[in-house]
Amino acid sequence: MAKSLVVPLASKSPTNDRFLYPNCPYVSHSLSFENKPIKNLNNVLFVSHYTFTSLHRRLTPVHALDSDASHPLHQGSVDFRSSKSFEQWNSLTAKFSGVSNIPFTLLQFPQIILNAQNLLAGNKTALLAVPWLGMFTGLLGNLSLLSYFVKKKEKEVIVVQTLGVVSIYAVIVQLAMAEAMPLHIFVFTSVVVASGLVINFLNYFNWLNAWIWQFWEDFITVGGISVLPQVMWSTFVPYIPNSILPGTIAFVVGVAAVVMARIGRLQEKGVKFVGAISGWTATLLFMWMPVSQMWTNFLNPDNIKGLSAVSMLLAMIGNGLMIPRALFIRDFMWFTGSTWAALFYGYGNIVCLYSFKVICREFFLASTAGLFLWIGMALWRDTVVYGYNSPLRSLRELVFGN
Repeated sequence: MAKSLVVPLASKSPTNDRFLYPNCPYVSHSLSFENKPIKNLNNVLFVSHYTFTSLHRRLTPVHALDSDASHPLHQGSVDFRSSKSFEQWNSLTAKFSGVSNIPFTLLQFPQIILNAQNLLAGNKTALLAVPWLGMFTGLLGNLSLLSYFVKKKEKEVIVVQTLGVVSIYAVIVQLAMAEAMPLHIFVFTSVVVASGLVINFLNYFNWLNAWIWQFWEDFITVGGISVLPQVMWSTFVPYIPNSILPGTIAFVVGVAAVVMARIGRLQEKGVKFVGAISGWTATLLFMWMPVSQMWTNFLNPDNIKGLSAVSMLLAMIGNGLMIPRALFIRDFMWFTGSTWAALFYGYGNIVCLYSFKVICREFFLASTAGLFLWIGMALWRDTVVYGYNSPLRSLRELVFGN
């Protein structure tokens, strides 16, 4: 997942919402074990593409649906956090997340080259294998993460997220040229991308009025809440009626929630709930990308050759590299997005390519062995450094907290 689809949204105070998808890189830093209270990072949208620069500073188990609340470090890890193996694994997982920047940065280039070749050959049909809905959700996630990192002044990640936005937009331009994307959607997307890049650039250099930035954050919040149900609904058209009702209802709910938060009509728990909803909305947007892609593969199996096997492999590698870190710091949102994207977006499409004999057996077997051995290694190593007897305890802490 992420990547990548990815956002500081509707509040002045930050929150702990984090996720990872394709095109959503993670930059490593040294981990601090100081016992400090965790500030709330508010409303992070997101990716393909699932990562946040400050995640490595937190080792507290986070409840699955309570990303805003701080949790004390569980006692079991206190005995091990100063051990050499614990510190080494902490350092290694941070480096793995940092290295994931490479496949995420390169993720779209094979697809762009393949699309260009098909366009030059006049084979516009091949581009129908790339669902514009999946690209749109990924783009929205990357824009959201770009805004988050601009607010945090993380220069390295800003560059990577900007490249992610530009590369996905390049694919969308190609889809529009092949008439594989509705023109009015392309125009709207272009306006949002241009506005988002300009606003984020101005805000990074403190050249933007606060109210404009606040409006942009609210726009991303409402946009994420509105787009998710509409994208999910539209994926299955024409097997279900073509309707904008899901997006319209979600839009009204999103606007109401943001307005009530802004005018102080929500209690503290309500504000935190809105923040958590936006973070999970971002995660679900990226998680929907493989669903949309596989549905397209099912409906149009002849177009599977339009998919780039290298892009799918990069998506699997990028998200897979972040799984050990997400598990180590017990961030359920990040772990969910990264694992889902690695298994269902990257590896899932590799399975489809192999099923239709687009890739060779050796490529498929190497990808399969590499992914599952990597996940198994992450679970085993996490169990060892925490001194547990079973990886099930690590997973239980990941989902339910301590």
